[in-house]
Amino acid sequence: MDILVKIIQFFLCFTILVGIHEFGHFIMARIFRIRVEKFYIFFDLGFSLFKFRRGETEYGMGWLPLGGYCKIAGMIDESMDKGYQNQAVQPWEFRAKPAWQRFLVMIAGVMMNVILAVAIYIGICYTWGDTYLSNEDVKWGYNFNEAGHRLGFQNGDRIVSIDGEPIDNYVDILNAMIITDTDRKVVVDRGGEQVELSIPLDSLIAMRQNKGYEGLLIPRQPFVIDSVVAPTAAARLRKGDEIVGMSSRRTNDSYENMEFRDYRAYLELHAGDTVTLAVLRNGERLSFDLPVSEEGALGVIRATYPLRTREYTFWQAIPAGFHKAGAVIASYWEQLKMIVQPKTKMYEELGGFLSIGSIFPSTWDWQDFWLKTAFLSIILAVMNIIPIPGLDGGHAIFTFWEMITRRKVSDKVLEAAQYVGLIIILMLLLYANGNDIYRFFIK
Repeated sequence: MDILVKIIQFFLCFTILVGIHEFGHFIMARIFRIRVEKFYIFFDLGFSLFKFRRGETEYGMGWLPLGGYCKIAGMIDESMDKGYQNQAVQPWEFRAKPAWQRFLVMIAGVMMNVILAVAIYIGICYTWGDTYLSNEDVKWGYNFNEAGHRLGFQNGDRIVSIDGEPIDNYVDILNAMIITDTDRKVVVDRGGEQVELSIPLDSLIAMRQNKGYEGLLIPRQPFVIDSVVAPTAAARLRKGDEIVGMSSRRTNDSYENMEFRDYRAYLELHAGDTVTLAVLRNGERLSFDLPVSEEGALGVIRATYPLRTREYTFWQAIPAGFHKAGAVIASYWEQLKMIVQPKTKMYEELGGFLSIGSIFPSTWDWQDFWLKTAFLSIILAVMNIIPIPGLDGGHAIFTFWEMITRRKVSDKVLEAAQYVGLIIILMLLLYANGNDIYRFFIK
């Protein structure tokens, strides 16, 4: 069932993204009175799952879920249909229109994906706001995994700044460690003293390749009491008390200044016993004897880090949505630049459809679904604007060249470029999906 939920989310998201992208080409072509012969979600190699004709356009859904297309009359596209080249130019054909109109038709799909992402982010900000864990609230610092220790961090470090910039959102710390093509300078608060760590790019690359970012830093969890539910505990403990030590007379062992997970493990080992608690209350250290239940609990509920939420009115959500979309575009563009730099070795991390599908959760969450859809819409926009023949950016660059030089690129050159572009795209698809197969089934 979990896999089915992931698959449904993936295909719903992909259908929305491809549909809105191709609709951009479609609507811009119709604005300039260019005939659209086909409008398809997914590719219909050999046959289609369904189709119907309305006016001059055939609408349908193909069986190969690798994208979709909008077949515009008088244009060399994915279909490689060149029959029109031997016929007289018709006024409703793409090739009959001025370069600036053809350019707008080419980039309309990318623009629609960006507009979709902005609209989604506006809707998310207005509906749910922006909920996050503030780095400022992580007062007890972080625990780091082995990869984090190799980078120079120590358990209990609090992050002050990265490359001179203070960090507010906890998630931004991890992103800064992953998305970079330069060394990082991180200032941490270590026992009340500020320490600067110079982290070389090679170390960050090694961390990323070994998936050291998984659990790189986790907020330390003290045992602070939020509420008391057991009568015996209520007689001793109060909201805001911090348990800083535990000991048992029966086993003659004790824990001091540990984290909640360690105290919980200690209580489970001493189920049914009585333990002595060391408690900090308003700066004063107190001691209480309390029974441990047969389930290994004291009868208290631990306080967790508070999450901050920025709430937006509708009018505030509009600039916030544009800002979020811009930040994601900038971040993904940085990642693309890193992929083409051999020293970062990020090309080894390229993923295909399995990687995309795996980012969806196994339970349905509309907020998460729309966040993922907006993110993937931006990825689709950025990928399509790359000037590779066969992609929108490839078509647009030839048209832009014509606008500058006033010289139209010949159909033979466009045809050859289309073949080259399709080969490049196919190779990228094979490489990315091959990486998925290796990571998910072989490695």
